[in-house]
Amino acid sequence: RTCKGMAVTQTGCDLTYSRMRGLFAFLTAFIKDRKMGLNDFIQKLVSNPQICQHSDVRVFLQINENVLEGESDCDTSTPVSVSENNQILDSTTPLVMPSDFHYLKIIGKGNFGKVVLAKHKENGKYFAVKVLQKKMILKKKEQKHIMAERSVLLKNLKHPFLVGLHYSFQTTDRLFFVLDYVNGGELFYHLQRERIFLEPRARFYAAEIASALGYLHSLHIVYRDLKPENILLDLKGHVVLTDFGLCKEGLDPNGTTSTFCGTPEYLAPEVLQKQPYDRTVDWWCLGSVLYEMLYGLPPFYSRNTAEMYNNILNKPLQLKANISNSAQDVLEGLLQKDRRQRLGAKEDFLDLKFHAFFSPINWDDLMNKKIAPPFVPTVSGPTDLRHFDPEFTQLPVPSSLGKCDETLITSSIQEAAEAFPGFSYTSTIEDTYL
Repeated sequence: RTCKGMAVTQTGCDLTYSRMRGLFAFLTAFIKDRKMGLNDFIQKLVSNPQICQHSDVRVFLQINENVLEGESDCDTSTPVSVSENNQILDSTTPLVMPSDFHYLKIIGKGNFGKVVLAKHKENGKYFAVKVLQKKMILKKKEQKHIMAERSVLLKNLKHPFLVGLHYSFQTTDRLFFVLDYVNGGELFYHLQRERIFLEPRARFYAAEIASALGYLHSLHIVYRDLKPENILLDLKGHVVLTDFGLCKEGLDPNGTTSTFCGTPEYLAPEVLQKQPYDRTVDWWCLGSVLYEMLYGLPPFYSRNTAEMYNNILNKPLQLKANISNSAQDVLEGLLQKDRRQRLGAKEDFLDLKFHAFFSPINWDDLMNKKIAPPFVPTVSGPTDLRHFDPEFTQLPVPSSLGKCDETLITSSIQEAAEAFPGFSYTSTIEDTYL
């Protein structure tokens, strides 16, 4: 008989089936042992930032993922990291670390850290790098919100009015989000300067914001913290929604949640009453922002927070007659105290899309950025920081940011121990501010 498949006999072949199986087992064990040794070696390399800076080492780390066991189906957008089996998850993208950037100016500040304008040393591109202190996050038990922010950022790449994430990585003390750099200024900044916007301008911003919120809702994400400070303008005057730390994921169209969070001036009545709420809280917030754009203050504003909360819960909405009927109608719909009657409660974004107030908007053109923005920020280039608060830009940039004084964490085993598992990420999308 001849050799066919695994039916091998001594008469037709030099190797018996049992000998083949033994040889196969030996080769498998040998290869596995060699791989483990290689991966142990790579782990030691990536844990030492000084060594990683060497050009030969960085080239070596770009190993074809297919030579490693079980990784042939990896998504090419997976970050450079080491899996639970001590295997490189993807080495087609370069390792990114703090020392890859020149940190130029502080452009924002929050509870857990700073936002810094940074220039990538190799490709010369500008980014906004959000640098967070782990100690502060862990002290306030906010790690879930930080990981939720990262998760939402990963889903923003396909929408024109949501800020995009290019890289995320962590050191022993810090977390880094490397984001789109947007320097046209906060909507809050421009509103403060001009006091109110004319209706066409307010409509344009509200439409871009609504499309972004509708997109998040389609992914079962509720934003929960819409306010003028979280709405940026890009170089051409388009909206960019940022700061996803309060987002709630996994909320289906009929789902509710009950966490008390948001910003006082923009809290929906149901949130204040600590009742279950749904995605319509975002439409309430949009109504509050639209009202503020048209009238100069949030709808139920008072310097006394307790009084303001009482106004939100009990005071009827008051609208002056200096705006169109359709503007009044959309505000009444969005600022409906009963969430079940609120504009957006039935068909979500579609309720707004087909409202008379937005009838001048061609939504396809809007999504493709074919509508000329009503206002273009005056910006001479990426280092023009005139639209950022001098309170931030005059702060000194910490000298430790670009140095290799911390260990870059890329092992998922280490990351789990650090309370931020799977944090590292590298995008394959490279359009950013040149």
